[in-house]
This record gives sequence, structure tokens and C-alpha cells, in this order.
Amino acid sequence: LTGYNTDVYGFKSSLETHLSNKIDKALILGTGGAADAVAYALDELGIRYTFVSRKKHNEKSYIQYNTIDEELIAANKLIIQSTPLGMYPHVTKKPDIPYQFLTDEHILYDLIYNPEETLFLKKGRERSAKVINGLEMLIAQAEKAWELFNS
Repeated sequence: LTGYNTDVYGFKSSLETHLSNKIDKALILGTGGAADAVAYALDELGIRYTFVSRKKHNEKSYIQYNTIDEELIAANKLIIQSTPLGMYPHVTKKPDIPYQFLTDEHILYDLIYNPEETLFLKKGRERSAKVINGLEMLIAQAEKAWELFNS
């Protein structure tokens, strides 16, 4: 048997068109399977990242939400939301980060595509950050899955 993961392909291909040379560090909100796929894609793109978790971890690449401050937001111009927070029907939920420190140099990417604009993305857009939902990723994943299925 052979297995494939189209998450990495979908995320990477949907993100690449939005990147600039200024993006070299990212925060990955969440530590589940989707976060692992995001991390793999970021490795391939040469972008360093830190996982953000609700729980304390002993690994260097993990921090907790309550440690995110203005300096950390300024240093990480890409923030990827990989948790179910904000997904329909729980549309009033969002990750607990200091949105007031976001700028027009930031990219907020939410893997969620329903609703089209999560509260996480809305808060970023209000601070002039570039916002991307997960629809492009979903489409790229589907195309890759179709290609694999028919090869």
C-alpha cells in the first residue's frame, strides 16, 4: 500500500503566490496534524517557525499563547491558524493573540474555509494584514488528489 498526504502540497502551493522575500519566520497556531503539514511545507520553503500551543511543551519550537507579545508578532510576519477555532458553527471563536500588534506587513493564513472569513482573519484585515483562507489550499489538495488517483 502507498499513502499520500495532500495537505503539504495544498498549503505550500497556495501560500507561495502570496509570499515576499521579507517573510522568513512564522508562527503556527496549533500543534495537530494540520500544523505538522504546515511545518513540513515551511521547511521546504526555508521559513523558520514556532508552534504555539495551549499546553506547555519541553521542545524549543513550542511556545504558549500567553507568551506572544509585540516583539514576537513583529518578528513573525506570517501567522498560520491550524486549529478548529472559528470553524462553522463556532464562528465567534479565535486564537488568543495580540491582534493590535499586526501590521500591513503581516500575512494571516487560516486553514479554515467555512466561514470564508473567520474572526481571526477579520481581526487581521482590520489591522491591514494580508489575509488568506483555506479555500485555495482545499482546491490545490483536491487537484493533487485527483492527479494521484488517476496516475
